[in-house]
Amino acid sequence: MKSKNQRTAYPLWLAGPGLLVYSLFFIVPIFTAFGYSFTNWNLDHMHIASWVGISNFVSLLKDEIFLRSIANTLIFALFTTFFKTLIGLLLALLVVKKFPGNSIFRTLFYLPCVLSTMIVGLLFTAILKQDGLLNNLLNSLGLSSLTRDWLGSYGSAMAWIIIVEIWMWAGFSMFIFISGLQAISKDYYESAQLEGATSWQQFRHITMPLLAPSFTVVTTLNITGGLKVFDLVYALTGGGPGFDTQVLSTYVYRAFSMGQLGRSSAAAILLSILVVAITFLLNRFLKSREVET
Repeated sequence: MKSKNQRTAYPLWLAGPGLLVYSLFFIVPIFTAFGYSFTNWNLDHMHIASWVGISNFVSLLKDEIFLRSIANTLIFALFTTFFKTLIGLLLALLVVKKFPGNSIFRTLFYLPCVLSTMIVGLLFTAILKQDGLLNNLLNSLGLSSLTRDWLGSYGSAMAWIIIVEIWMWAGFSMFIFISGLQAISKDYYESAQLEGATSWQQFRHITMPLLAPSFTVVTTLNITGGLKVFDLVYALTGGGPGFDTQVLSTYVYRAFSMGQLGRSSAAAILLSILVVAITFLLNRFLKSREVET
């Protein structure tokens, strides 16, 4: 008979290739970036990087563009998380019930999730630019006073980035909520109806508490994705006009493309710390709100 160690050796060995790939492409770059964030590594010091301590981090925290990037990232993450969660829940409540065409509506609501973000960005750029589809439509309706360069000013550009993100990913939240709704036993609702509970009371005291695990998953995924956003901002505005819609990921990308490798590494480390801290605290709070079924 095989010993306990022999029985567990196979699954550990099987995990080896996955751990190797994960370490090579995730763990090693993280530690490498952490090391280089304390150096002046750049194109002028490509082979000889000098230790500069925390000066990269200090200069970042004094950089107005970096601070604005943090603010834009938090604004984007907050608004998109709230509306993707809210709209996803409303859509789930709409399509979880069986009716003709139910599967078609589910597919339509989820369809934006499978589209390439860069393609979506290029599509909405064509719609929102000065001579784009939206302005042409307004002109044809006699509303030329409402036309503008929608991606040319901070307020409208940031608003449209948030709207496009919500449009793309609300369907993903919807499917998670559908799974949560289908997992709730109908016995709870039957008992509530016998007690004379209204539909609102059933939703408030049964559906919402028992959907808490789904809220935890949806909120955690949305806030993490919002804090790490890059491709949609890059495709729509590139961080512009100027630096108005710059977020942390585009700031890191721009610093790296300019050859400021140590500085971009420091910015990436701060982004990672922000994502991990907010996600951990939020997840812990939401977990504490969950109830036993």
